[in-house]
Amino acid sequence: MTLGRLGFAWFGLPIFCDFAVFFTLLLLTWTTGKFGTASIAGIIGSIIVLMIIPSSHIIGLVASAILFDILMSANHHKLYTKASNMTIAVLVTIVVAYFAGVIIGVFFTPNKTLEWALTVWGGWHLAGGIISLAVTLPIIGILEKANVRKLKKD
Repeated sequence: MTLGRLGFAWFGLPIFCDFAVFFTLLLLTWTTGKFGTASIAGIIGSIIVLMIIPSSHIIGLVASAILFDILMSANHHKLYTKASNMTIAVLVTIVVAYFAGVIIGVFFTPNKTLEWALTVWGGWHLAGGIISLAVTLPIIGILEKANVRKLKKD
């Protein structure tokens, strides 16, 4: 929540919002490997944010968390076990980050056009998703090598 607000204060961009969302969703998905975890985290996190900072654009991030959860079913919510699973995770994160930007740009950003949402706002959210991948995937790789994940049995 703080990271997203700092991003807007410093740059007027949603990059840090997406970083915070997808960093969390990727780590939760890696940790649990279960359908529903990302959706529940997105819903609960959004409710908490809405109670502190009423902002309707959070609904776009809830929708993206649910879509993330659904699309991660393509690799059975597995991360870093095979290159194909990682490729799917990267593609899902990119698609869903862009989706969040378009939804927020279309429905929750006043006085903006559809073209603006599809290009500018979707693009900035996409950048935030890519940054989250660049930070989170190496962390997951390090944790995997250290054999840290013991919450779930494969």
